[in-house]
Amino acid sequence: MSVPINAEPRGVSVPSAAATNTLPVEAGLASLDDTGIFAPPRDKMLHLARIYPTDRILAVFRANAGLDTRGAEPPGGWEDWGHSNEQAWGERDYPGQGKAQTANLLRGHYAGHFLSMLALAYAGTQDQHLKTKVDDVVDGLAQCQQALAATGRYSHPGFLAAYGEWQFARLEHLAPYGEIWAPYYTAHKIMAGLLDAYELAGNQQALSVLTGMADWVHHRLHNLTPERRQQMWSLYIAGEFGGMNETLARLAKITARPEHLAAAQFFDQTELLEACARGEDILDGKHANQHIPQFIGYLHEYDLTGDQRYFDAAVGLFNMVVPGRTYAHGGSGESELWGRPNTQAGDIGRRNAETCVAYNMIKLARELFMRTADPIYTDYIEQALTNQILGSRKNADSASTRSDTSPEVTYMFPVHPGARREYGNTGTCCGGTGLENHVKYQDSIFFTAPNQTWISLYSPAQLSAEANGIGLRIEGDYPYSTQVRVVVDAVHERTPEHTLHLRIPGWLAPASSAQESPVVKVNGQRSDLTPEPGTYLSLTRHWQPGDVVDLQLPMRLRALPTIDDASVQHLQIGPVVLAAISDQQSSLQLPLLGLRALDGSLVPDTRTGGGEDPTANTEELLRQLRRTGSLDFAGLQWEPVHSGSDTSYHMYVTAADDTIAFAGEDSGVPNRLRPNGQTVLESLWADGGFPTRRAFLARTADVVSAAREEGVLSAAEAEKVLITAATAPLNAAPLSSPGHGDAPARNSSTVQGTGQRVRFQDSAECESVEHVTWHLPVHWHQITAPPLVSISITGQVSPTGWHTEHPQITLTAEQLSNSTDQDLQLEYQVDDGAWNTYRSLFTLDVEGVHRLRARVTTAEGTANFAEARLQIDSTPPVTAHQVLINGSGAEIRLRAEDSVSGVERVQWEGPGTFWATYQGPFVRALTETEQIIEFAATDVAGNEEPRRQIVLPARQPEGDHR
Repeated sequence: MSVPINAEPRGVSVPSAAATNTLPVEAGLASLDDTGIFAPPRDKMLHLARIYPTDRILAVFRANAGLDTRGAEPPGGWEDWGHSNEQAWGERDYPGQGKAQTANLLRGHYAGHFLSMLALAYAGTQDQHLKTKVDDVVDGLAQCQQALAATGRYSHPGFLAAYGEWQFARLEHLAPYGEIWAPYYTAHKIMAGLLDAYELAGNQQALSVLTGMADWVHHRLHNLTPERRQQMWSLYIAGEFGGMNETLARLAKITARPEHLAAAQFFDQTELLEACARGEDILDGKHANQHIPQFIGYLHEYDLTGDQRYFDAAVGLFNMVVPGRTYAHGGSGESELWGRPNTQAGDIGRRNAETCVAYNMIKLARELFMRTADPIYTDYIEQALTNQILGSRKNADSASTRSDTSPEVTYMFPVHPGARREYGNTGTCCGGTGLENHVKYQDSIFFTAPNQTWISLYSPAQLSAEANGIGLRIEGDYPYSTQVRVVVDAVHERTPEHTLHLRIPGWLAPASSAQESPVVKVNGQRSDLTPEPGTYLSLTRHWQPGDVVDLQLPMRLRALPTIDDASVQHLQIGPVVLAAISDQQSSLQLPLLGLRALDGSLVPDTRTGGGEDPTANTEELLRQLRRTGSLDFAGLQWEPVHSGSDTSYHMYVTAADDTIAFAGEDSGVPNRLRPNGQTVLESLWADGGFPTRRAFLARTADVVSAAREEGVLSAAEAEKVLITAATAPLNAAPLSSPGHGDAPARNSSTVQGTGQRVRFQDSAECESVEHVTWHLPVHWHQITAPPLVSISITGQVSPTGWHTEHPQITLTAEQLSNSTDQDLQLEYQVDDGAWNTYRSLFTLDVEGVHRLRARVTTAEGTANFAEARLQIDSTPPVTAHQVLINGSGAEIRLRAEDSVSGVERVQWEGPGTFWATYQGPFVRALTETEQIIEFAATDVAGNEEPRRQIVLPARQPEGDHR
């Protein structure tokens, strides 16, 4: 039955998840092969799980409960002891912000993640040592819960935390981040760890401890008004609650107790829930990781209530993030916040892609797939797992990274030019999710339903026949091979017809009609079914042990544009995103169109041994990438973003073809803008690629002829382009399509002025040479066309590509035809404004992102154009501050504004601190002397605000109230 939001349900039944279409594989029945790309980071994290002392995980809980810590030190970072003067206050004896001295107010969250890691690791390995560690942590937490209850200091005997209950009470009074730090977020991590211990490791005591905590949560929240709860959850960071509704709803399925479902619904964030359910995007400016987990919970609430809003909201949120707010590697967010819809290039900053966000988006995608079997979700899972998650663990091949103490994972996985990953993160939120990420890769490979199995990832793995009546083994070196084999290892005697659903990845969607289609064979026979990218191919039969399914997934090295700026692109081969290794801090400008092969894919610097066979070339390229860890392209070294290295890299580059080239063969002719707004190369490659070389040359003839008529190319330049196109090594089939004969070892070309239009004629002079003759119009050199116009821009440009002073603009006209027309008019236009007459160099005195167009017009009225895009921000941001003195402490809030490029970061420092990034309101204890706090903001363009100061007064002596 449906339960009203924020209402107490009465007598609610808890059915099974009726809406589920697919099920995850039971723990221990799916496993990774040791040869796949996910195995090394998994093994490193398993090492940490096995060796890290459980006493260290329990230390902060035992200290808070007054128990013996057994000499153990806590993990550190956010997961530390807290302030030496801090006590385990309840809500009645908390002395108030002015007197309380606190630190490490998120402690306990990392322990919850560690418990989840242990349970997940046990489920994946069935290692009894890991099971023992799960039991030890749960027993330690149970002892702390009992000790806290025995004090009588707290509101309910189910309370469990590594600090007192006062943070929860202060949240109910809307205390800000700085006084408190997301107490329900920490509670969720502990409860999630207990639920994993129960479900994955069979620990019954964990269910008891968890149920006590759930009862305590319900006890605290049911007396609050719905309005107060909404106010709490809307607080930045302080009101963050992780996936409390998910864990409570999952618990409700186990206990069938109405109060557990009610407690889950107490965390519904009504405004966001309803907006996403109706498809209204209000994510701009919201903290990504603060909100994603609740949508995972909404799906579990949907299972229990049938309320369609919950399901629609989860689908809506996913669609608002993927692909529009998702970077190439699967991450999302800048400085932990979401930006505008359908903005990728425009949201590249210095702190992109918090790793926790990918962790939770994968969980959401997985839950949605289990309720829909829609491959859009498993496509995203592959994208994020193969790139951001795998690459978030420090290089697993380095002996120094087999850490006994640190997860060695990233917090941010930035995507800006010259970015570097920073590993470590013991005790942080991303350190916690990082513990889990690398021990559960196997949980998204197989899904099942009666007599059906979905294979969603192709990393080498095994599925036991105990899972669904059929045992399967995935073989190959995916994603470093285009070939995947699925072998049927075992079939239960009574298994009827069984359907294997094989995912045909969405990244196979053809960029052009030239791209090959995937191939599926069963026992060597090609399937009659057509594998469509972005779907599952379903094979139904009475399977027998030894049956084999072979997939060929044609991969090519490709450049893919961002949604909001086609010039900003990333390189990808199959599902693997590549990054250029470079310390340069401004965007790399690469001639991506001029380095295309016939089918629209990219030509690497070093030709492989596959000759003219694209599949053979790709296989060799993938083997090289697997063997050496990199490939060469455009004069740069590229490595997979999942490499786990700590070098500076560029995940995105700017497509900038200054000259017209084909497959790297440069004509030397400028790649000018045509009147239609496209460059010559953009016009030529508008359809993505070509099925045959003949089609390519025909398109080249059309585009070059038009550009000549427009005056964009001179006669000599046009002829150079034609000859270069005909002789370029496009690594494709001969002119006429398959069956024409062996591909030529080299090509040659000449031009003749004997025709009415541009056309070509080929003749195979011998087996190894193909000659192309271009027939040009007889009036080719007499064409009178308008001159060209070019834009020259000077001025200071920051490494981020922004002009930090107003640029100076020069326009120049150039006559390429034999015209002697001197009566030319030069004009310029900013955005869609009026055309202005150009007389001499001028300063473009505007701020923001603008399009500058130039136009040259002849006396006859014919015209040519040029265009440039400029980003201009010449002023630094301005930071406002607020200081609230409260007893012995001062809360400091900083807020910077920059209406042009946007605020990149705010930094501050005071006595005893370093120049740190401002994360939110913070509290400084007053001392016997004045303190100077300095702060300043930097914008995305690189403008730095002059340092400003706050002077905190000295602490007044006791009794002095002046």
